[in-house]
Amino acid sequence: MKVMDMNANALDLTLNPTDNSRLANLCGQLNSHIQQIEKRLGVEISNRGHHFRLKGSHEATQVASVILEKLFASTLAEVLTPERIHLSLQDSYVQGLLAGDEDNDQAPITIKTRHGIIKGRGANQQQYLNSIMSHHINFGVGPAGTGKTYLAVACAVQALEREEVRRIILVRPAVEAGESLGFLPGDMAQKVNPYLRPLYDALYEMLGFERVDKLIERNVIEVAPLAFMRGRTLNDSFIILDEAQNTTKEQIKMFLTRVGFGSTAVINGDVTQIDLPKKTASGLGHVLKVLDGVEGISFTLFSVQDVVRHPLVQKIVSAYETYDKNHSNE
Repeated sequence: MKVMDMNANALDLTLNPTDNSRLANLCGQLNSHIQQIEKRLGVEISNRGHHFRLKGSHEATQVASVILEKLFASTLAEVLTPERIHLSLQDSYVQGLLAGDEDNDQAPITIKTRHGIIKGRGANQQQYLNSIMSHHINFGVGPAGTGKTYLAVACAVQALEREEVRRIILVRPAVEAGESLGFLPGDMAQKVNPYLRPLYDALYEMLGFERVDKLIERNVIEVAPLAFMRGRTLNDSFIILDEAQNTTKEQIKMFLTRVGFGSTAVINGDVTQIDLPKKTASGLGHVLKVLDGVEGISFTLFSVQDVVRHPLVQKIVSAYETYDKNHSNE
């Protein structure tokens, strides 16, 4: 039950049913979960048992009440952690309320895999998922920790499971080895494996180790360095190019012209983490300008607010952005 006290600019909230163990789960040790919500939303939260009083702006108290109600409901089945609180604060519905969109009640897009359901956190992740499902070529550009790679792999796994594509192709420029991988032991998958670790980790989580290994053996999941894509035409495939900021102009053009019929391509990267030689321009930064406005191609630009890793990652990315802006002439 919610009661708004307009004069005091406060909102009273009662959480039911009365259950002290669930209340302790919600509040966290020494009220750490409540303090996490207060700090993020700029509100004051006090309580006597299951009766809470929230003080702050109208929008912030409304958002805080929504979060508290949802988290309390989840205490029935799970033990809350700081990570869980952080992800709840990143929820697309919550972000919509913070932006002043009180009608943001659209059901989130969900990805179904054998090992669970995955959904986008925040408006940009939701837009990203929607774009991948409705466009053949998609770009996801933004800082580390915004879920670009993980969500792309989730979409690829779902498409494969639904038999919408025949294979998944994982591509990454092997910049650190100068594209010269011959000295590394093993077959091609093993040679490029170190550069595709984030993609493998996501696949293992969604499909399991044994199934992923079998699909790789059958070439249903293919891994390849970008240099090996030249001359190919990729039909009925879900293709993910990760770390695209480390492609040259020529390489990314070559990659984009590999996409064949029945295929979906997702190109991800962070233009602030380029490992190319200093005098080499990033193909990702260039292609964003070249293809701007081209119908049928989607662009999702992530920001520091979309980071879904540890809250400190947000602060680190933000600090680097601020530093770069202030020292751009150095």
